[in-house]
Amino acid sequence: MSSEEHRKAAERQGTVPVAVVTVSDTRTAETDVSGQVIRSLVEAAGHLVVDYRIVADEPDAVLQALEEFASGLARLIIFNGGTGIGRRDRTYDVISRAIEKPLPGFGELFRMLSYDQVGAAAMLSRATAGIYRERVVFSTPGSPHAVQLALEKLILPEIQHLAWELVR
Repeated sequence: MSSEEHRKAAERQGTVPVAVVTVSDTRTAETDVSGQVIRSLVEAAGHLVVDYRIVADEPDAVLQALEEFASGLARLIIFNGGTGIGRRDRTYDVISRAIEKPLPGFGELFRMLSYDQVGAAAMLSRATAGIYRERVVFSTPGSPHAVQLALEKLILPEIQHLAWELVR
């Protein structure tokens, strides 16, 4: 099958359940603009946000959220925040150790597209993706512009295809 045929077959499965995790030491549900952007874009695309959580940028909290959501209804789990190089940025480290099948193209494409927005600072992003317990996991930077870029250009155009590939 061609990738276009895969996409058409994937469209027949309908709505994809998604979990959203914001990793931050300072954000609340009211101030989590990036989490709101993700939820809004996912729902506008016709998919369902089945869980949402804000966790501290602590490895145990990130891993606990990953494990809980991987045991739930979500077929895609989107983390935002904690992907930089600051000493508190640890999301990448947790997610990359847990991933069973990496999807290196996501991080590569994200940094390429991000370069147009932020220039050479795009190299500071450790955005990543992969498969964990038959779920597609994305980890994006926490800025609203970054999550919008990741969702609109990479994740949403392939969301059904990604979810379908795991169950076909």
